Amino acid sequence: MKRTLIPVFLVVAFLMGFAAARMNEGISLATIENAGRLIGLEFKQKHQEMMKSGLESYREDYRAIREHTPDNAVIPALLFDPLFGENPEDETEKPVHWEIPMDVAFPENPDELAFYSIPQLASLLRQGHITSEELTVFFLDRLKKYGDTLECVITLTESRALESARKADREIAAGDYRGPLHGIPYGAKDLLAVEGYKTTWGAVPYKDQVINETAHVIRQLDEAGAVLVAKMTLGSLAMGDLWYGGKTRNPWNLEQGSSGSSAGSAAAVAAGLLPFALGTETLGSIVSPSTRCGVTGLRPTFGRVGRSGAMALSWTMDKIGPMARSAMETAMVLDAIKGKDRSDPYHRETGLTAPAGINPEDLRVGYLSSLFDMEDEEKEHEVQVLNDLRKMGIRLEKADWAFEVPANALGLILMAEAAAAFDELTVSGKDSLLVSQTQNSWPNFFRTARFIPAVEYINANRIRTRLIHEVNALMKDYDVLVTPSFGGNQLLVTNLTGHPCLVAPSGFNEEGAPVSISFIGNLYREGELVALAQAWQDFSGHHLMHPPFFAPE
Repeated sequence: MKRTLIPVFLVVAFLMGFAAARMNEGISLATIENAGRLIGLEFKQKHQEMMKSGLESYREDYRAIREHTPDNAVIPALLFDPLFGENPEDETEKPVHWEIPMDVAFPENPDELAFYSIPQLASLLRQGHITSEELTVFFLDRLKKYGDTLECVITLTESRALESARKADREIAAGDYRGPLHGIPYGAKDLLAVEGYKTTWGAVPYKDQVINETAHVIRQLDEAGAVLVAKMTLGSLAMGDLWYGGKTRNPWNLEQGSSGSSAGSAAAVAAGLLPFALGTETLGSIVSPSTRCGVTGLRPTFGRVGRSGAMALSWTMDKIGPMARSAMETAMVLDAIKGKDRSDPYHRETGLTAPAGINPEDLRVGYLSSLFDMEDEEKEHEVQVLNDLRKMGIRLEKADWAFEVPANALGLILMAEAAAAFDELTVSGKDSLLVSQTQNSWPNFFRTARFIPAVEYINANRIRTRLIHEVNALMKDYDVLVTPSFGGNQLLVTNLTGHPCLVAPSGFNEEGAPVSISFIGNLYREGELVALAQAWQDFSGHHLMHPPFFAPE
């Protein structure tokens, strides 16, 4: 029997008509005209009439999709790779050997341990001057003493921590040493799942949420022998420093918030409540609180660190990174957490060059001259960093920061993805439970982003491709770029392109608040980034300053 082929357009037209017939209320031409105005387009009346049935069909599709809204952990069937098929200039795959000094003495005042570096603490552990259990109890006590003051702790993981610490002590005593993080306590931003504990995302709708898995980065740190002692505050759904239990405080000024969204991680490290902590960044959430609290933060290359078990805000922009006292310490943590994450399709496993083996004077270093020329309150400190680098023997070259594409317009990519990640809140009306309800808060951003057309989102990502090529072309001439942390649009641009950033304290402004400088590196080349930043920190010493209220008694 001969088959009759029905043209595809007739099938589509039939389905559209069928869907439209099921609608309780049709879409008027006036609605189409007004919707067009929302997105800056005008359509003739005859075109509106033709669009009507198709739009009604789409609306039915939207309803069907909303009835099956995926869980936050479900990744879209779209992948983003800042390399676009190019082979990265991989850093060495050889294990990094981290130098641990073996001449560190136990302080006469034990409270001074609060501000010891990871290598110093590791030395005490290896020499047997202190056990991991004792060190863990020390930092748990500080978290209990000052956690409420800073409003920086959501959950203490005390039983898990003590068990991990005792295990570390047995292994170290037996000579089974795993590396510089073995036995070192730390904290993690509470958007990282830990089995058996709440993962609240800092937001009322999720404050009792328990996710029965442990995030990849936590498992990596377990493998390195590190000891998780607390889950730290974050601004609700990774924005700002306001969470369902309060406002995380800046250790340098308790009347001020710590900025965010890695609010608790930054505040706790600055106040000596933790040697290091994990934060995340989508658009400034490591850079901003690190600046406000005066700590060193490393935002790795996009895809460098696996994100399974982490709350998704923007699948193509989210990054997990460490916050510590110095650049070298952040690299130690990065080395531990960068291992293969088979559940994150965005993750790329690459090696890490040991920063200690890089001579900073051999690096090609540029500075974004137009951003340093801009007038701001921190300009004196920003220029001083350049002077410091020159005194260190670093040859600085002017680098342009201008692109042909409209980079500032691409922020809608984040908004569209964030609105999709939390669409269930918007559709259900549970967004009203979030603490902040201003024009510049997530509920309004989520609602507004629903009017971003899919076509514009896709075209924005196509322009993003061009932006990435432009930034990569610029970076081919440099190993590291030095820039004001909040100069121009570099923070937005480098988060869109996935380039790594190390932010470090650079002094204090006239009000006594910490200020910072940022170092931008090539994709997957964090070793060079850290080498220059650490050399400058050794020269300047700004990272050694601590907030007086939390200093040893």
